[in-house]
Amino acid sequence: MRLGVLDVGSNAAQLQVVDAFAGAPPLPIRAVKIPTRLGEEASSDGAIGQSGMDRIVAAVRVAVESAHALHVDQLYPFVTAAIRDSSNRDEVLQLVADETGTRLRYLSGEQEARLTYFAVRSWYGWQAGRLLNIDIGGGSMELAFGRDAIPDLAVSLPLGAGRVSTMFLRPDPPSKAQVKDLRRHVRQQVREVANRVQWEGTPRRVVATSKTFKQLARFGGAACGRKGPFVRRTVSRTQVAQSIQNLMGVSVQERAQFRGIKPARAWQILGGAVVAYETMRCLGIDQAEVSPWALREGIMLEYLSSLRIPEGELSLQPLAFDRSSEDPAQANVTTLPRKV
Repeated sequence: MRLGVLDVGSNAAQLQVVDAFAGAPPLPIRAVKIPTRLGEEASSDGAIGQSGMDRIVAAVRVAVESAHALHVDQLYPFVTAAIRDSSNRDEVLQLVADETGTRLRYLSGEQEARLTYFAVRSWYGWQAGRLLNIDIGGGSMELAFGRDAIPDLAVSLPLGAGRVSTMFLRPDPPSKAQVKDLRRHVRQQVREVANRVQWEGTPRRVVATSKTFKQLARFGGAACGRKGPFVRRTVSRTQVAQSIQNLMGVSVQERAQFRGIKPARAWQILGGAVVAYETMRCLGIDQAEVSPWALREGIMLEYLSSLRIPEGELSLQPLAFDRSSEDPAQANVTTLPRKV
């Protein structure tokens, strides 16, 4: 089965195509990225303007054509917080459907948190124990915590890198007072969630996903993406604090020259760094590992988990217990053999 996931976000529409088989990890075939640049022109009423809608339509059209060219069998197209939370979301989705024939769906923030956590859990395995995942997108930040495939806690906060940059860090470059206001805002948002995470227990492993964390890790000296997904990459709170100092007081154009900072995301990397630092601080996190798998992989894995793995040659017949009787004294229990 050739599977495609199309994620339409604040910075780009990203199509990821994989070959997917039951019992195996998704095998990457091709990735296609088309800019949308929605966050840079957000209106005061939270609506996406006509130019933004035109870029979304164009991006979806290119992505769907690419999926056809790559012989994708099933395509999962969806939007993230930038479009989901816009005041004219339904208008945008209807326009895309009318112009491209593709009906974009959207996930709730909690669903995004759960699916991203599922991908991270699948990547690190059960040996990771209690796992906390932090994902900073363009419009929202998701947190998920648990020890099983489904997290015990999954929350979404309006702390996306693009959202907070638009709200607090304009004009460019922002003042120290503006950055201070953003710090206070993030702490207020995260504090309640921090109490819930602490109540759940101490995570054995902390994982960070999203472009924001990947760029901060690279900015701090982590291996570049060309080294592959199996290279361990980390981001520390101390390193993020230093990154904030380096990013403050310089223009977007200058930030785009720093190692690991993509020009299309340079305008929001300072906001993302502040969110990352204050979140790590509130949660008492010194260091996080950067996962190569995130939301798109979570959607793929959710699909794969529904497929039946071909039966092997080992044939075992389960012995069933009859628990229909409510009276334990009258229960009929199948006796297990002493020898196999």
